[in-house]
Amino acid sequence: MSTTSPPAKPFEGQATRPVCAVAAVLLGSFLVGFDTRLFSVGLPDLRGAYGLSFDQGAWLNTFATAPQILIAPAVAWLAATFGVRRVLFWPSLAYAAISFAMPLVRGWEVLVVLHALRGLLLGVFIPATIMIVLRTLPPRWWVPTLAIYAFRLAFSLNTGPLLIGLYEDRFGWEWIYWQDMIIAPVMGLLVSLGTPKQKPDIGLLERADWGGMALLGGGWALIYAGLDQGNRLDWFESGLITSLIGGGAILIVAFFINELSVRNPWASHKVIATRNVALGCLAVLGYTSTSLSNSQLVPGFLTTVIALRPEQIGLTLFLTTGLPLVVTTILSVWLVRHFDARLSMLLGFVAFAVAAKMGTQLTSEWAPWTFAPMGVVQAIGQGFTLLAVIIYILANSDPKSATASAAYIQVLRLGGAESATALMATFLRHREQLHSYLLGLHVPAGGGRTEDALGLLSGVFERDGASPQALAARSALTLNQLVSQQANVLAYIDGFQLTYWAALVALILVALMGKAPKGPLSPVPWRADKGGASGAASRSPA
Repeated sequence: MSTTSPPAKPFEGQATRPVCAVAAVLLGSFLVGFDTRLFSVGLPDLRGAYGLSFDQGAWLNTFATAPQILIAPAVAWLAATFGVRRVLFWPSLAYAAISFAMPLVRGWEVLVVLHALRGLLLGVFIPATIMIVLRTLPPRWWVPTLAIYAFRLAFSLNTGPLLIGLYEDRFGWEWIYWQDMIIAPVMGLLVSLGTPKQKPDIGLLERADWGGMALLGGGWALIYAGLDQGNRLDWFESGLITSLIGGGAILIVAFFINELSVRNPWASHKVIATRNVALGCLAVLGYTSTSLSNSQLVPGFLTTVIALRPEQIGLTLFLTTGLPLVVTTILSVWLVRHFDARLSMLLGFVAFAVAAKMGTQLTSEWAPWTFAPMGVVQAIGQGFTLLAVIIYILANSDPKSATASAAYIQVLRLGGAESATALMATFLRHREQLHSYLLGLHVPAGGGRTEDALGLLSGVFERDGASPQALAARSALTLNQLVSQQANVLAYIDGFQLTYWAALVALILVALMGKAPKGPLSPVPWRADKGGASGAASRSPA
């Protein structure tokens, strides 16, 4: 294990209101989750409001997210070195100011700069959450607090479309940004109340591995930019995409060489080299892949194939997945407190596999409420999986390498999720093209069945009184749209099948995991008396 990071210890000048510190970082994690989701769902409307082209909107999304990946791995180290108050307080106020200005400005270049700055600040809010929870709260509160941290991810994914519809119908699109004028200052106030004033840790500063931080953050940011734009620019047919992904890969290799060669490595690979931690990290990737059935495939099908707007699907997603998440999260807290975290992971990945299989029965007639049973099953997967994976990784980690572990966790959290989303979008596009070609073989021009279909469509449209030429053109266009719709349906079925296989691979990873060592996060038998539970909770923190 790397020995360059200090052991976990309470903050200097311990705050008198530790609950405020924890509330601040949890509020920040919700802010990040909702802002990221609202921006991605509302991007088509934002393009219209700003007068941007499709390409400009796509790049705006990249510039808004890549800075998060750039800064996130280093935030835990920055908080340990300079203090939580310095790292979170002023960025929260700056974030509120930028969010206020965002709807008021115009011009592509200005929007890019503001969204990049906003993304950089957004990347600061989450990474220190786990460290602050473990250093501030008594061990008995770790699991419930980490459950809230895990809950906010899936909850924001399934509540975002509802909020987008509410803002655009009732208040205006500007509130996609302006909501943060209220939330971010509240976060800053909680940080001020809950965190002490700390002197910079001169020892950590003198041993700073600036090169390692720059290489890891910069490398993953470049790779993300390449993945995000790759689907639009046809991947390695584009010199830009080749340069972004190739350059990012070179920086990542240079990062590992740097960590092996410097005297005080910031994030040594040894942190994730143990079997259980490595399998736990792979399980995070398994979660990000199989949970795409909930975060990307269901809303994507309803908006792309059925052509519904966010406000038309938001209530369904909220009621069938968002609300059940509250129940499944509570159940998962009880489960990981009293049983091995691997059991919760097992149940969660099985639920994701079942939900994915349900999605393979998809047809073009499915409406939002048709997804309700699948949504409930996905809520079980979301609630039971992520919390258990976090608990398992923490239980197997060396507390002396806390900041190094946090760096890799943030790479997996942001880089893994964004990469999986980009790759799934590419998979869907290629499968749609394949199915469109295969279906087209059965609809040849001049074929008997093709002419019959065109005749039926002409009979439907002739009541409009159009000319024969207009009827023929409209019928051909409609038939082409029907073929395209069915090709998309088949592509999404393939997408659900892919997440099913991802869930099975994740189950294999769970089967390979060993038992975590004894510690504050070890399960307490549910029949144990209060004294035994209190004893387990009072052990020294990991």
